[in-house]
Amino acid sequence: MKNRLIIIAAILLAGFLGVENYNNTPAPANRDAAAQSSHNDDAEFAQAFERRATKLQMAGQGTVAKVLPDDNDGSRHQRFILRLASGQTLLVAHNIDLAPRVAAIQAGDTVEFYGQYEWSEKGGVIHWTHHDPQGRHVGGWLKHNGQTYQ
Repeated sequence: MKNRLIIIAAILLAGFLGVENYNNTPAPANRDAAAQSSHNDDAEFAQAFERRATKLQMAGQGTVAKVLPDDNDGSRHQRFILRLASGQTLLVAHNIDLAPRVAAIQAGDTVEFYGQYEWSEKGGVIHWTHHDPQGRHVGGWLKHNGQTYQ
């Protein structure tokens, strides 16, 4: 009986933490406004990486370390690697079927972003850097040389 209670308590705690993490994200309209006025600091990206977090709406800024070829399998994505001030790298996968391509991007450029963080062994991936035509997902964006791409 005691083991059963411990298992039930663990399941409830895991469910609560998952719901709490999901519910701590503001409603879509508020998330866009919050992201435009502030960025997550690099420590939050480091924590997300350590926890192997997924589906986190995050904003930040980095320097383009490398521009990669487009991914043309399925939805087309413009890809590049950003290096945060902390040294952590993020792969940006920007859907160019739904948003304009970031123009003239090159290594050394600064890019601000708001999108969904997904853990990867190399630091993480940022995607959903565009609007959602069906309105089911909060819209993201990229900012480069004073231009916003969404």
